[in-house]
Amino acid sequence: MSTLYRGKRGVHLKPQAHPTGCHDRGTPSRAASYRMICTPPPTDSILDSVPRRPGNDGNTVRAVRPPKPSLRLLGTEPWRAAREYLALKLTRASAPRGTHKHPVIIFPGLATDGKAVAPLRNYCASLGYTAMDWGRGYNTGPQGDVDAWLATLADEISAKLSQFKEPATLIGWSLGGLYARELAKLLGPRVWQVITIGTPFNTARGTSNVAWLFSLLSRRPAAVEPALGKRLRTPPPLPCTSIYSKSDGVVAWQSCTHQRTSAKVQDIEIESSHMGMGWNPAVLRIVADRLAQDPKSWRRYRPAV
Repeated sequence: MSTLYRGKRGVHLKPQAHPTGCHDRGTPSRAASYRMICTPPPTDSILDSVPRRPGNDGNTVRAVRPPKPSLRLLGTEPWRAAREYLALKLTRASAPRGTHKHPVIIFPGLATDGKAVAPLRNYCASLGYTAMDWGRGYNTGPQGDVDAWLATLADEISAKLSQFKEPATLIGWSLGGLYARELAKLLGPRVWQVITIGTPFNTARGTSNVAWLFSLLSRRPAAVEPALGKRLRTPPPLPCTSIYSKSDGVVAWQSCTHQRTSAKVQDIEIESSHMGMGWNPAVLRIVADRLAQDPKSWRRYRPAV
């Protein structure tokens, strides 16, 4: 964590100790490492968490947008995802099995479908949960009016959940995580928690390497209007876990973290590609732990020692 101070030669970043309440960093495993970080303190924008520079007047300090992930990270996505899939096949780690067996609905990322989230869905099912994908095939982004599109999707998800007495967990990968968060706001008591994986809900223009693909498939600009951006940054009023990676080659990791601290919000950093997050063993361990939580006494995730 850093703060700004003004010296003789301009504005500088001054390191500070982590605030009280930060979680210890975990010890990485050979298959997939992870480490805990603190949820950022309250800020006005995600841009407050990135480097700054003097404004044109020489005095005003203005934020620099989070950069897109490097082309090196983007270019190595396929083979890193393949390596993570191999790690999944070679890993047989035990997972917590909660007594609260409830439905789980999984939303795929942009330009993917139920097949892409099959490893995650099958894993959840192996733990005893009723796991389903969203049921719409390929995710090409919202079509037409966003609110009307979400309302229709909410009706479809509500129909899926009508056969269950227990409230559901919604899990979204990348763009699918935005759906999960917004649907949780619409579905109310039918949902009790949301888990997002590599989801850029705290986004600014230019933080993704696939904005062009979103525009192509959805036939709408990838830029986010200020009002919509504020809406996407606001989590639903229930437990929310965001899993992200600083080695993500598709979206800027900063856009996957919350601005404000909350007892019901947690950001968890892992080591992973973006394409391989759906089967990364570290992600699966965290998902298993979150699903095993008691809705009446949700606790923040802590890695096993």
